[in-house]
Amino acid sequence: MFARSIDVACTGFNSVDAARHLRFSAAMQDTPPLSDLDAMQYVTSSFYKLKEADHAMASAELGDLIRHVPGKRAIMTGVMNGRNVIFRLDFNDQDGTSNREWEEMLRLWPYMAEGDFRTAEPIYANPDLGLIVQEYVAGTPMLQHFWSIDTAARAPYLGTAAAWLRKATAMTEGWRLSNPAGWIKRAAKASSQQPFPHLRAYEVDILDQMNRLSHAIEPENWRVGITHGDFHPNNLIVNGTRLTGIDTGGSRTMPLCKDMARFLMHMGRRRVEFPGSLSYGVSQIGLDAFAAAFELQKHERDVVLPFFLAFEALIRVENTGLSASRIKRAEKMYRDLLPDLAAIKI
Repeated sequence: MFARSIDVACTGFNSVDAARHLRFSAAMQDTPPLSDLDAMQYVTSSFYKLKEADHAMASAELGDLIRHVPGKRAIMTGVMNGRNVIFRLDFNDQDGTSNREWEEMLRLWPYMAEGDFRTAEPIYANPDLGLIVQEYVAGTPMLQHFWSIDTAARAPYLGTAAAWLRKATAMTEGWRLSNPAGWIKRAAKASSQQPFPHLRAYEVDILDQMNRLSHAIEPENWRVGITHGDFHPNNLIVNGTRLTGIDTGGSRTMPLCKDMARFLMHMGRRRVEFPGSLSYGVSQIGLDAFAAAFELQKHERDVVLPFFLAFEALIRVENTGLSASRIKRAEKMYRDLLPDLAAIKI
């Protein structure tokens, strides 16, 4: 049976890392730990119905609920065939999402199964039932790891994060005709939902800058690959020198600069401190790390990556449930981002 809160060590897990990983899985979603008993009972019931329908799941036992999106999915810890695992259960998989995610995990795993840059091992799936089972990865999400170390000690992890992403995308990299208009449309739609008028005012100016940069991007191809899709520091688990990417199933072909921008802006909106200066509201050291890892051309570094930093600044809309400090940090990031965008010469 699920624990009342994920702020406890999970059933079947004996390490301190397991409990720490669960606590911060909720924190990285910007939502409080799930404690609704009805939701837990629904997920538990769904899981045991699945066990009855799939004999391969006979030994599976639940630990704790990490995340629940009502009507869509649940992510849970547990044990299967003596291994600590993560269960992902999609409740309404009508478009084949589970099968696509499982195929992507299987595609990437042989490239990322050994060494210091890895992905979580895919263990079992029944896509018809919306089930995916992966290795439980011990360690600490990178963003949480940053809070536990000095500011100066954080910088090297930006290089390792960039190197992890390059390894994951290297075998699929190529060039494709750019389409900045589609990304501007998505950013504008997200910004229209911004509940804070003073932030919305900044966002209108950022959209203007995206439109301006698009005129320099449209005539050029941009570099694409099968990217992570949601590449932020809490989807990288730190364990010594090993860095393991999780939540990789949503990968698809996209501009590579989009994932770089996602990672950097995730920390920029939270004003995570690093040594050195800021550019576009994010760490200059981080920008340099990704530029080096991907050997970015001047056009990519000076136009395409800033374009996607602007996109990532707008696509994650604040909500009224966030703390006042989070809103202030977002405003500061906008104030840093805008003049640097405006200074780009095209």
